[in-house]
Formats: sequence, C-alpha cells, structure tokens
Amino acid sequence: MPKFLLTALCFGLTTSLAFAAPNVDVMSAVQKEKTPYLETLKSLVSIESGSGDREGLDKISELIAGKLKDLGGKVEFIEPGADTYRMFDTPAKPGRMVHAQFVGTGTKKILLIAHMDTVYLRGMLANQPFRVDGNRAYGLGISDDKQGIAMILHTLAVLKANNFKDYGLVTVLINGDEEISSPASRTMLTKLGAEHDVTFSCEASLAASDRISLVTAGIGAVTLNVTGKASHAGGAPELGRNALYELSHQILQMRDLSDPATGVKFNWTISQAGTNRNVIPATATAAADVRVLRVADFDGIEPKVAARITNKLIPDTKVEFNFERRRPPLQASPAGLAVANYAKKLYQDDLGLELTFSIQAEGGGTDAAFAALKTQNAVLERFGARGFGAHSNDAEYILVDSIEPRMYLLTKLIMDLSQGKDK
Repeated sequence: MPKFLLTALCFGLTTSLAFAAPNVDVMSAVQKEKTPYLETLKSLVSIESGSGDREGLDKISELIAGKLKDLGGKVEFIEPGADTYRMFDTPAKPGRMVHAQFVGTGTKKILLIAHMDTVYLRGMLANQPFRVDGNRAYGLGISDDKQGIAMILHTLAVLKANNFKDYGLVTVLINGDEEISSPASRTMLTKLGAEHDVTFSCEASLAASDRISLVTAGIGAVTLNVTGKASHAGGAPELGRNALYELSHQILQMRDLSDPATGVKFNWTISQAGTNRNVIPATATAAADVRVLRVADFDGIEPKVAARITNKLIPDTKVEFNFERRRPPLQASPAGLAVANYAKKLYQDDLGLELTFSIQAEGGGTDAAFAALKTQNAVLERFGARGFGAHSNDAEYILVDSIEPRMYLLTKLIMDLSQGKDK
C-alpha cells in the first residue's frame, strides 16, 4: 500500500470521536433550506431530461440557470463543441452545460459538479411523479442526480444567507450528458478540475450509509465487427465465409484479457450474427465491457486487442474493432485523502455522525474522474444526499433526513477550506 494511503487511513481511524456541536448560524440556514430544497427537487424531477431529450434538457437547464442567477452567479450556457468525443450512443446534439461563477474575496477555488440528464425516456414521468412518502422522496432521476443539483443550489443559498465570501471562486458546472459518458462535457470537466483546488461531485451517497468516494473504476468498451460472405447454408455453405465462426474464434481467443492483479476486467457481454437460419452469416458483431483502476491500463488494452485479431480462423474474413474510453478511473490523491479525512472529522465533531470512505474502487465511474484526470488536486465524489434505486423505473428515492446533514457538510467544508481551517 502506498505510504500516503496508509498514513491517511491511520489518521482517519484515530480522529476524535468527541461530539461538539454544529455551527449555529450554518445549521440554522441549512434547516431553513430543507423545504425549499424539496421544492426545487420537485421542480427538477417534474422536467423529463433524458440524455437524448434535448428539448427537456434545454428546459431544465433554463430552470437551473435562473436559480444560479438569483443566487448572484455569473451564468452562461456552454454548447457541445468540436471536442465532443463521439461514441456509438452519442446524440447528434448532446445537452448543453450550465456554467456559473461566484467570485469571493479569498484565494481558494472550489468546483461543484452535478448532472441534469437521466436514463429515462420521455413519457415515463406520468407513472412516476415526484412524491414524498415518509422519509423517502421518490422520482425519476431524483437520486441520480437531481438531488445533486438541488444540493449545490441550496448550499450556495446557505453561504449567501451567512454572507460568506471568503472563497476566491466557486464554480458550478451542471452537464447534460453524464449518463452517456459525458462526450460533450468531459473536456470542460477536465479543464475546470485542473483549475480548482478542490472539486466536490454531488452524486448521491448510499442510502445504507453515509459515504463519500475517492476511487471509482474506469469504463471502456470494445466493439468487434466481422465481415464474411453470405451463401446458402444447405446448398453451398463452402462458398460462404462464416462471420459467426470467426467472431466466436475471436471472442474465445480474447477471453483471458482480464487481469486480477491489476484490477483489469474484460468481459464479452453482447453478440449478434446473421439474418436467416438458412444463410451463412456475412456479418457478426460483439461488444465487451472493460473496467480499469488506473488510467494507464487503458493504454494496454487497445494494442492487445489489435494484436489478437490478426490471428484469424477464416482467412478471407475481415475483422475490425473499435475501442471507446468511456470514463477514466478516479484515483485517490494525497490532497483528496486529506480533505476526506477532514470531512470525516467535521461530520463527527459537528454532527456526531460517521462518514466513511474507501481507497477501493466502487463499480462504475462518474464525472469526478474527468475532473481529476489532469490534476493531483482534491477531487471527491458522493457529496449529495443519500439515495437508492438509480436507473430503476419505480424505486428511485432519496432519504429526506439526509438532506440537512449533507448540506451542512458541503457548506462547512467550503467555508473551512476557504479559510484554511482544514490545516
């Protein structure tokens, strides 16, 4: 284990368990923002904003921009540009970004990010409107990631209520293409991440526990395309070139590209071939899911696939592949670990609550990884409310009683980091 990780973990285990009390002014403002937060959340959830729904994304971005302007931010829309990374599912016109800046009197630069797009299709809102049932607030996209947008907006409202401007710059970026691997916003996320001292990504925490993240897996995809030659399967199969046979050969000879020692996972998950039962298939395709823990591991995948496909079963077939780097991994940095440990201590000291984090990767990736791609500055994930059921049609919710402690944590971190109290 790297020395800085071991040191940071030991510090985290020995932080004080004494429970002091929250900052009265901050907590008072947080408590006043709870109802407005839920009202904002209802407004956000009530706008359908699937990743491919540009009309809905424009509508929700107008709402977000208006609220940021009301808070005193300098706000602009950023349209997708020539640097958009084209993947198989990238819309012709991805959603625009909402970019806002709040200039303060200090020096610390802080970036807050969330996304407004969802995985849901237009029309599904009718069967899953916003509703509060006990301690759960339900709605499509409520956990992933509309609660994060509301968290940013109302954290800024708490700062404003306390007349706090000791930061140098607070920047907000809300993108509309996260669910499709951020093809249009990844360049801006990386640029802003490198320009700011700290990035807080406001994806939801887990409903089961208060958790933030320092590490996430990177995601890639390999698409394999085989071209053969069609022929009658019964009358003259020898005249054909069976693309399905070649595809099967290729998949089998690439079944060992996973590497448990480095955390690389390479798994073929989808395949398709042929058009009719009695026709030798002329085309065949397959797709593989790739997960990595280090950015450098992406560089090893592509040449291995390129080398393997030169070994063909059927010489007259054509084998091609495409490799998409959908998301880099988020890797822990010493700066990020320092902020995580301070957040853990703050949560315990001020609220008497336990905040957990790990240096082990957690499944899928997020936009935090793009923000961290070109910097060793602190980048942390899961600063939203606690939620559950992301990408489900009828079970996505957040825990209402997590709103106040989570808003307090993000607000107080911005204040303390701005004033150097984390040292």
